Amino acid sequence: MSVGVLLITHPGIGSSLLHIATRIIGRTTLPVKCLEVPPDAALEPVCESARSMLKVLDRGSGVLVLTDMFGATPHNIAREVACGNSRQTVLSGVNLPMLVRIFNYPGDDLDTLASKAAEGGTRGIMSCPVESIGGDATEP
Repeated sequence: MSVGVLLITHPGIGSSLLHIATRIIGRTTLPVKCLEVPPDAALEPVCESARSMLKVLDRGSGVLVLTDMFGATPHNIAREVACGNSRQTVLSGVNLPMLVRIFNYPGDDLDTLASKAAEGGTRGIMSCPVESIGGDATEP
């Protein structure tokens, strides 16, 4: 059995990240679904959709729920339907490196996968100093 992955995001974000990640990695063996929350959506029907997706995705190993932005509506929905359940973990700030990392470790358990996802997401954010671009940069 493998961990399920549910992306709960603003429109266009989850589906785009999922599309790009699968183009990079190829088809994933993890069960994955994406729920994109329109700005004017009534919350209870969206929460019910999320609950239904969680049931489908949990094949015995739990579900990793990824949201795009802490405190925004998609995150609040994830928190409402998944937090407090030991078989579900919610991480905010989903990015492409995080998703690619998840897809590279489909056999990991929920806690390990969540940890690797957070690490991959964080390590995927880099700042390139001016000196490293084009070789010999001088200060003004």
